Amino acid sequence: MTTESQIGDVVAADPALHTGGEPILREATFNPRVRTYWLLSGALVLTVSLVGIPLLLLWFPIGNAMTGRYLARLRCVLTEKNLHVARGVLIRQEKTVPLDKITDLGMSHGPIMRHLGLRALSVETAGQSDQGSLIKLVGIEGTEDFRAAVLAQRERMAGATPSVSPVAGVSVDRGGAESGRLLTEIRDVLLRIERRLDRDADR
Repeated sequence: MTTESQIGDVVAADPALHTGGEPILREATFNPRVRTYWLLSGALVLTVSLVGIPLLLLWFPIGNAMTGRYLARLRCVLTEKNLHVARGVLIRQEKTVPLDKITDLGMSHGPIMRHLGLRALSVETAGQSDQGSLIKLVGIEGTEDFRAAVLAQRERMAGATPSVSPVAGVSVDRGGAESGRLLTEIRDVLLRIERRLDRDADR
């Protein structure tokens, strides 16, 4: 069944997010004022480019419709093992970030964001080949709380990963290493005995 969400004068289908069957622990909600931020940011880019100044009159009506649809299709959910993000209007993009790969969740806000009461959440992961964040989301309501929830779930998952306690795991590893060394020593002793018996037989 398709649900619909109303944002301003825009009605858009609420697309399903593929979470691989994982239960959703928390879903981010976005402040509608983020649309104003996107509009002002686009206008600023057009103004700075000079060539885009004549397009400003077209940008605001077109941008208003596009940002409404974009916000309606923007989703970010936290599951037991991953952070799932889906966005895009013409081109739908979905990203799944394993919690154990997240190295930092940064928060920032520039002058426009501060004026609108918005913050940006940047997701950084281990092994990023390029500089910058893997995902940047602006306008999550309760950004600090959502960030804390993601970090807490990451810690819970890291603590639940071992099937045995750390002490038991270490003792098992040590026991295995000691058994290996013992077998190696027995093999060496047997080889020495065998070589000695061969020498005695040759005499």
